[in-house]
Amino acid sequence: MEKIKITFPDGNFKEYDSGISGYQIADSISPRLAQNALAMEVNGIVKDLNAQINSNAVIKFLTFDDPKGREVYWHSTSHLMAHAIQEIYPEAKFGVGPAIESGFYYDIDINSHLTEEDLVKIEKKMIELSEQNSSFIREELSKIEAIEFFKKKGDNYKLEILSGIDENSETISIYKEGSFTDLCTGPHLPSAGKIKYVKLLNISGSYWRGDEKRKQLQRIYGISFPKKQMLEDYLRFLEEAKKRDHRKLGKQLDLFSLHEEAGAGLVYWHPKGARIRIEIENFWRETHLANGYELLFSPHMGKSWLWETSGHLDFYHESMYSEMKVDEQDYYIKPMNCPFHIMIYKTHLRSYRDLPLRWAELGTVYRYEKSGVLHGLLRVRGFTQDDAHIFCTHEQIEAEIIEVIRFAKMMWHAFGFDQLKFYLSTKPEKAVGEDALWEKAIHSLRTALEKENLQFELDEGGGAFYGPKIDIKVKDALGREWQMSTIQFDFNLPERFDMKYIGEDGKEHRPFMVHRALLGSLERFFGVLIEHYGGDFPLWLSPVQTAVIPISQNFIEYSKTIDEKLRTHGIRSELDNRNEKIGYKIRDWEMKKVPYMVIIGEKELKNGSISLRQHKKGDIGSLPLSEFLSKLEEEIKNKYYTTN
Repeated sequence: MEKIKITFPDGNFKEYDSGISGYQIADSISPRLAQNALAMEVNGIVKDLNAQINSNAVIKFLTFDDPKGREVYWHSTSHLMAHAIQEIYPEAKFGVGPAIESGFYYDIDINSHLTEEDLVKIEKKMIELSEQNSSFIREELSKIEAIEFFKKKGDNYKLEILSGIDENSETISIYKEGSFTDLCTGPHLPSAGKIKYVKLLNISGSYWRGDEKRKQLQRIYGISFPKKQMLEDYLRFLEEAKKRDHRKLGKQLDLFSLHEEAGAGLVYWHPKGARIRIEIENFWRETHLANGYELLFSPHMGKSWLWETSGHLDFYHESMYSEMKVDEQDYYIKPMNCPFHIMIYKTHLRSYRDLPLRWAELGTVYRYEKSGVLHGLLRVRGFTQDDAHIFCTHEQIEAEIIEVIRFAKMMWHAFGFDQLKFYLSTKPEKAVGEDALWEKAIHSLRTALEKENLQFELDEGGGAFYGPKIDIKVKDALGREWQMSTIQFDFNLPERFDMKYIGEDGKEHRPFMVHRALLGSLERFFGVLIEHYGGDFPLWLSPVQTAVIPISQNFIEYSKTIDEKLRTHGIRSELDNRNEKIGYKIRDWEMKKVPYMVIIGEKELKNGSISLRQHKKGDIGSLPLSEFLSKLEEEIKNKYYTTN
């Protein structure tokens, strides 16, 4: 029997007989490892644990603690859910059922409209099937065999998927688990018995293949875990996330609204939301000017040649709004700001002495997102980008990237986000730009991260076709990661627009161009901010910073004086002169999450003082107004706020 060498993540290796399965290798190391392993990574490719290994390989066993292990677990649970649905609704046809970031979903075509009660029935059937502990068995078929199989099942969705598969470049596989068979690339768990605790979360509509002209299917979302405590913890997390949902809090706090009847995906900022936006924008502008940026304003639309030159009409047309005729010429509303910044660059012949140029804009753009993916503030069609472009020489690029990273860290810290994760994405298979430029750009990004002593994950081949990038994810108060900041090289646009500068040698050179967004878009950032704070904004961002509340109508005049003094000092204060009981007014302002309540009664009038309540903390006591103003000014100046 031929021997093969298996190398493990720690560098140790061991010889085995060719044809051994991953499960057998795991069992030879430790029965506990064999029990906990869900799948394996063989030379970087995730495979079934029962797959045979016939040549030397590097192997890593994946458990539920590993993101790739969880993906296999959740994908297998999606398969099990489809099996349960077929058992209860034999007429069901199935679209796609992938693992997602937190759990799984499956799109199904079924005659009946599913309810919450139906989800409970499906859950129960899933557990019954899990207890049968049927193996997930992989089979590879020819395209003809696969088409014949799904024709007999009458599953037109799988047949449509098969029609788009090139069997010369892709392996066609099915997975059997008990009486259920699915078209699937896998990998899957060894058996359904590993799926222990399941919760089906909700049902939504989903157009087949995301096309609004196709049939709407029912999408069931779910989650599963190998331990009961994990599921209970996750459900508690969901409850907290529900309380913080920016759509719910946006309505409760009167911050923004969306109006489908007036235009889907377009945000209406209400006065209180606008106050917060103004604070964000003012801080953004002040910090950019302080960090060597100049601010730009650019048009909202441009002639078609602009988007033809930039390549957007070739690569991005489906996400752009339709053209409009102006003076018999085609114009497009802008999906990006970058071509406009380049037009400004080209108004002069630039010298190396002019560079770097750091230009920033809060530019409102419009992108056509399919209605099925629109989600509150997090996915919209009209939004204002926190956008900037850096034009510099090759020699300047490393220092510029370091400064952008420092700027991003400062910005996120000011908004109360301290946990950042960095990702470096490198050249994909299809890319523009010379290899030497890619290597220099990637080296500059990597060196900048290393010089800042930042841990980062490498995403090989994850860059855009026009350049490598650094992505920054922020972790919110619930531990969720949000993709926010991007530092993106671009070798494409300088070439397409024939951008130049005169170097120290007197010759023409192409500048390096970097797209840079720190907050992303104001709308999405605001949605994340609402959920991070649960609506309890830090004082500097709170739309109403103080509420002045007289105990009775007898103290209205003194309360007006206090309110006016607060406003004179730049505090966003509101006087509550409603003829209501004090307890009612305090509860109401607590619901509105105002940071401070100034209570005015007989004692305060007599002493010329105020009585102070802090949101969530209650009574602080009596103090002079001057002392309170100093406290407010210090808190606003420091900005930083610890989340609850």
